[in-house]
Formats: sequence, structure tokens, C-alpha cells
Amino acid sequence: MGAAFEVYNEEGGGMAEEIYQECLEIELGLRGIIFKSKPELLCCYKGRELKKRYVPDLLVLDCLVVELKAVSQIAPEHEAQLLNYMRITKQPVGYLINFGQKDSLEWKRFILSEFIPPQNN
Repeated sequence: MGAAFEVYNEEGGGMAEEIYQECLEIELGLRGIIFKSKPELLCCYKGRELKKRYVPDLLVLDCLVVELKAVSQIAPEHEAQLLNYMRITKQPVGYLINFGQKDSLEWKRFILSEFIPPQNN
């Protein structure tokens, strides 16, 4: 989230999502944080691979799904989109980050407990 706040502080709100995507990729790189940009996620139905792929904006450290928006406010369909990406990747943590507001960066963290590995004592 620190990288996202830095991008927002530098660029402000109201620009195109693609601009924030590229800026965030640069900022993550500057911080030495490993990520994949727009990875294609395999989808299946009854064991058969579909031609359609889900494509989240970022997969950070191979464990954090990040979906970026540049809209006036986060909507339920944006949340559902991120949750679908998290389920497909079986990742327990995801961030929905909205650069679209003029006054502040809007973000939400989601946790899917069914994908948190059990702790061995």
C-alpha cells in the first residue's frame, strides 16, 4: 500500500487507470517488490479449460492480488471482480485500490479465510 500511496501523492486523483497501473509498476520496481503485471488466470468448467481468462492488474509477491480502479467510488461489482480473482488464484489476500477520487486514495483489503494455510504448532 505504501507504493500506491506514493503514486497517489505524486500523480493525484482523476487520471486514467492505465497511467496508475504503469506508475505503480515503476514504484514497485523501485522498491524491489516482485510482481506480475496483468497475469492471465486459467479458468475451467467441469475440468475443461476455457478460452476466456481472468486478468487481474497485479499479482504481488505471488500471493497478493491487486485490482486497480480510477472511478468516482468503488462499487460492489469491483469488489466481486477482485474476489473472483482471489478465488481463482486461491490467494487469501487482495487489495482493491481506487485512484479516482480527488481528495484521497480509496482502498479496501479483502481476506478469504478458506485460503489461509493452517498453522502447524
